[in-house]
Amino acid sequence: MDNRVIQLDESNIDQVIALEKLCFAYHWTSEQFRLGLRDGAYTVLGFFDKGILTGYLAFSLIEDEMEILNLAVHPKCRRQGIGTSLLKQAFRICRETGIAKSFLDVKESNKGALNLYKKFGYNQIGIRKKYYPDTRENALLFRYDFK
Repeated sequence: MDNRVIQLDESNIDQVIALEKLCFAYHWTSEQFRLGLRDGAYTVLGFFDKGILTGYLAFSLIEDEMEILNLAVHPKCRRQGIGTSLLKQAFRICRETGIAKSFLDVKESNKGALNLYKKFGYNQIGIRKKYYPDTRENALLFRYDFK
């Protein structure tokens, strides 16, 4: 396990929001993060480099399914294994809790994310036309089955 990856809580929201604003034109609010964390609706893992949050992964666990909600890596820190470390930790949690499958959607133009998810064994299962509100871009739907 990468010791730079930890589970985040409400005390990290300001850092998460700052990273969100760097990575996404359409981003979650601090209240959305706060409510989700408080209610246990999802888990947020953070990757820290020298005490600075450089990546995070938000995902939900319902019954035997995991859904990746958001994965963000600071633009200056991409392609350095941060997304890989975050996904490895999420997969470890899924295996420990008996999760059977995982789902996600991703913009079809996000080649870096597509490569990462395919590297982990995700397979495309569908498409949602003009899904994203900020760009009206298609969402590609992916699934992974834990064995």
